[in-house]
Amino acid sequence: MAEIEDAIERADQESFTRQPPKTLKGQIGYLIKQLKTTRAVAEEIGVSQRSVERYRKGERKHPPKAIAERIDAAVRARWQPQVRKRRRQQAATTRGITVETRARFGYTAPIGTTDDGRFRRLTVHLPPAYAQRLFDARDAGASDRQMRQIIAEGLKEIYFQDGGSRAMGLSDVTLNDIDYLDLDY
Repeated sequence: MAEIEDAIERADQESFTRQPPKTLKGQIGYLIKQLKTTRAVAEEIGVSQRSVERYRKGERKHPPKAIAERIDAAVRARWQPQVRKRRRQQAATTRGITVETRARFGYTAPIGTTDDGRFRRLTVHLPPAYAQRLFDARDAGASDRQMRQIIAEGLKEIYFQDGGSRAMGLSDVTLNDIDYLDLDY
């Protein structure tokens, strides 16, 4: 499962200043404007070029649910790229990123302390450096496990070690069994 990727996508969509087109005709028109041809739109959403032309003209108004979901996903993936870019830039340079999760945290700790993993519900604000690392990893095609490790390192430093004032013997923090994960930036 790609929990981190989905969380980043949800955070992007929350930053929209205007809502994407809701009607089928509007969505298809937007995709044609972005992709330039009906053939490219057809390939993107997995239908025939003729179907795209029918959707555009309004001859066909109710595609099957799976196709309607693919159309909606294609529109949302391309909607307001400059707004997304600006928000990510602000998160990576000044704002940082807030992680809200309920997951099983495990860690390696000194002998004599408990290192049993347990479920915790956390809401932690990570500094901009972690947001930058997360976005860079995503752009480089990192796996969900790699992005999860970046978040775990941030939680280790900010939450568990409180910026260096406690739990200094803590070496590895792992983020497992994610119940939910949400990001805000």
